[in-house]
Amino acid sequence: MTTSRRPGARPTRPSGSSRAAGAKRPTGSGTQRSTARPRSGAARAGRAEQHKARAQQHAPRRPQASTPPPARPRRPVALGVGHPRRRARFLMIATLIVFSLFTAQLLRIQGLDAQGVSAKALDSRLHSTVLPALRGQIVDSNGVVLASSVDRYNVTDDPTATATYKKRIDGEVVEVGLPGAAIDIADAIGVEPKPILDAMQAAYKKKSRFTYLTKNITPRQWRRIADLGIPGVYSESSTDRQYPQGTSLAPLLGWVGGNGQGGGGVEQMKQKVLNGTPGKHVYEQAPDGTMIATGDNKDTPAVDGKNVKLTLDNDLQWYAQNAIADQVKKSGSLSGEVVIMDTQQNLKAVASYPSFDNNNVGSATRTELQSKPFTSAYEPGSTSKVITMAALLEKKKATPTTHVTVPPTLTRAGTTFHDAEEHGTEHLTLSGVLSQSSNIGTMLEGSKLARGTLYHYLRDFGLGQTSGLGYPGESDGVLAPYKNWSATQRFTVMFGQGLASTAIQEASVFATIANDGVKEPVKLVKGIGEGDNYTAPADSRTPKRVIKKSTADTLTKMMEGVISKTGTAKDAAVHGYSIAGKTGTADRYDSTLGRYNGVTASFIGFAPAKNPRYIVAVTLQRPTKGSMFGGDVAGPVFSKVMSYALNKAGVPPTGKQASPYPLTYDASSSRKP
Repeated sequence: MTTSRRPGARPTRPSGSSRAAGAKRPTGSGTQRSTARPRSGAARAGRAEQHKARAQQHAPRRPQASTPPPARPRRPVALGVGHPRRRARFLMIATLIVFSLFTAQLLRIQGLDAQGVSAKALDSRLHSTVLPALRGQIVDSNGVVLASSVDRYNVTDDPTATATYKKRIDGEVVEVGLPGAAIDIADAIGVEPKPILDAMQAAYKKKSRFTYLTKNITPRQWRRIADLGIPGVYSESSTDRQYPQGTSLAPLLGWVGGNGQGGGGVEQMKQKVLNGTPGKHVYEQAPDGTMIATGDNKDTPAVDGKNVKLTLDNDLQWYAQNAIADQVKKSGSLSGEVVIMDTQQNLKAVASYPSFDNNNVGSATRTELQSKPFTSAYEPGSTSKVITMAALLEKKKATPTTHVTVPPTLTRAGTTFHDAEEHGTEHLTLSGVLSQSSNIGTMLEGSKLARGTLYHYLRDFGLGQTSGLGYPGESDGVLAPYKNWSATQRFTVMFGQGLASTAIQEASVFATIANDGVKEPVKLVKGIGEGDNYTAPADSRTPKRVIKKSTADTLTKMMEGVISKTGTAKDAAVHGYSIAGKTGTADRYDSTLGRYNGVTASFIGFAPAKNPRYIVAVTLQRPTKGSMFGGDVAGPVFSKVMSYALNKAGVPPTGKQASPYPLTYDASSSRKP
């Protein structure tokens, strides 16, 4: 079929090939462009339509109410750890957990366990310090103080607080810190500041909040420091033991150690009585170390110790101490001792030299710390002959005038014995044997006694046993059972060798004779208490009669001959008084050398002889200058001490030395006593 065209008209395209307005024309290589060119007007109109179509395509579309365009699908959001919403959610959960824990803890503290938690909190704030009890005094029989305790303070420091110390200088407040505090404290107590500053700085360097700055200052000195108002400086209560008599009584009294325990002597013997009971100060402390004034502060007061009154006379002690010290130096002796007691065996003086100062016990040597009259046993020598004589008289084996022929030497048990001085054959009475201190004469007469009998009297007079006082370190001496005596010891014990005793034991022997033959217990403590209210300590020991009064009287008169012009102790005489006594010169055993070395020289006696008031025992160990005999070395000390004691006590003179029993006899006479 033929289709006609109008002239100038564009040929009609198939609908399938028509382009939408504004659509781009395909530019592919397989696309055929029309070879027909439109007319110029129509071409311009077509291009204008195309531009309009493109503009509409890029212009924003207006929403149509009836048919809105489909919504663009949203992309899912990825929530990482760092995402704000995730972080907020985590913080909220954590906060809820923490608040839950706080709530639970608050419920436990305030409701379920309030009492226990409160107690723990209080306990963490509570601190305590010991309130020391004042140790009791030791006084002599007249109330003179021999030892006492006084209040003292130790100064402590928290250097972390003291470092902030400020003071006003020239009208301005200046922080002077540790150096300024050390200077002010030193000025307050009169010492150098360097040791104080060193202690502060050493503690501060270690970040320690506690150190001692000084110790043992007086209450007045502490008040000066407290008035400075230095932060971190505190006090600690303490006590100081003082001994006014110093070296005179140091070995006997002992000392007190840093732990408050008695270190020897009376201080140790009466520790429980003297010590008292410490108290306690409990207080609340803030975290900065300061005391909470309104806190739970309590005080348990200390109970002070009781006073101990001794039987001693301080004046006699002082005089005896000086007398024996002078003689030790003069005679070149190792040591010396003086014991004074009355007939009831109340000790009035217990002196020993060398001594020490118990106010400065650190300077003492070991041997100086001991009260040798109690602790040191030695072979007494001839002073023990009075026991042999007492046994002979008591057993009626001899009388004061019994004739004794004394040869120059005497051999017994294979050993040859001799007297201290060479002599020919002497004709002595028993009194003469005692007056001349003849070993041979004592052996001859003492052989009349059985071993057991002599041992019995040695024990009854107190040898081989302590006094029973409980004095620390007291020696019981050495006295072997008679069954164990060697052949020679059977004889040597008669004149004080082969046994050992202390000065206390030896003085007690003579006190027993002076007391009409009755042995009283040795006493050192008179009472426990204070002021005028003292109670005698309990004592289970009882007096014991050792020999009859008549025997004691006879023996006393025999001993008066020792101080006579023909006796061995002329230098022991006391002007205006009759003296009864006995010398001793014994070989001295040196435990360090393991052999005998030198002698022990002694004199023991009592006065007045007829009505004794005091017994004085003087002992010197190993004198090296001048005479070594007891009468010459110890006798003069006895004379001085006894004279002072009798005069002080107001004992009236008894006249010159009494005439003794006959000391010798005429061998040509056939008359026998």
